[in-house]
Amino acid sequence: QVQLVESGGGLVQAGGSLRLSCSASGRTFNNYAMGWFRQAPGKEREFVTAISGSGNPYVVRSVKGRFTISRDNAKNTVYLQKNTRKPEDTAVYYCAARAGNVVLSSMYDYWGQGTQVTVSS
Repeated sequence: QVQLVESGGGLVQAGGSLRLSCSASGRTFNNYAMGWFRQAPGKEREFVTAISGSGNPYVVRSVKGRFTISRDNAKNTVYLQKNTRKPEDTAVYYCAARAGNVVLSSMYDYWGQGTQVTVSS
């Protein structure tokens, strides 16, 4: 069982940067692929980016160059660095974990409760 807790969200102005964190319980964090998803108001949850246990990142084209995923296996933590925030980035951001390889879909086994990010123009 893996428990995930996101942090770092809030109300922010457009532009600049923001870093979200996701802390995971458990002793085999490096065996898990980690993903970040987001759900904007009135929309379905969508995949944003993911990272393998060894640190290889995957990111969707719509946020490439603006969002960066990284992980610190010693701290059981995965990060989402969001640069050049836009109002359309307003959403609840979720981290997720799955044993094994990265998948670019919602097929993850464990989910955090989400952290709200609101970007004002």
